[in-house]
Amino acid sequence: MTGRNGLVLAGFIALCLAVGALGGWVTAPAVAEWYPTLNKPAWNPPDWLFAPVWTTLYVLMAVAAWLVWQRGQQGAAITGAMVLFFSQLLLNLAWSFLFFGARQPGTAFMEILMLWATLLATIVAFWRVSKPAGLLLLPYIAWVSFAALLNYTVWQMNP
Repeated sequence: MTGRNGLVLAGFIALCLAVGALGGWVTAPAVAEWYPTLNKPAWNPPDWLFAPVWTTLYVLMAVAAWLVWQRGQQGAAITGAMVLFFSQLLLNLAWSFLFFGARQPGTAFMEILMLWATLLATIVAFWRVSKPAGLLLLPYIAWVSFAALLNYTVWQMNP
């Protein structure tokens, strides 16, 4: 790996982890004060599980984006894939603000559906450029699918 490649990889990792940190910053007060007061399904994961799962997913996202970036000679396909990647990253962050910051599970559920659709489009675009990059995002969409179901259930259990 050349110096520039390593710096770009480090940049993608830093960006993705920064998004996670910002989301965590918004989430922390609500997890301490509001979230414990909500009715949740029996299959709700323990709070301690979210940080390691999300950290892993953010690193996988970063590596996937880096793999696509490395294929820069493919021009428009790369640009489109990266636009989708950054869009889903923003939607990912927006969900934390809606669910935990604004404490609006219904609005957050509508938004997570947009995140899921954008993430699926990102996976398809990444797959076309780099199959390993597309594969690296599969755990992420699985977790977002689970999170969407959990979001919906919490919303329904707390009218």
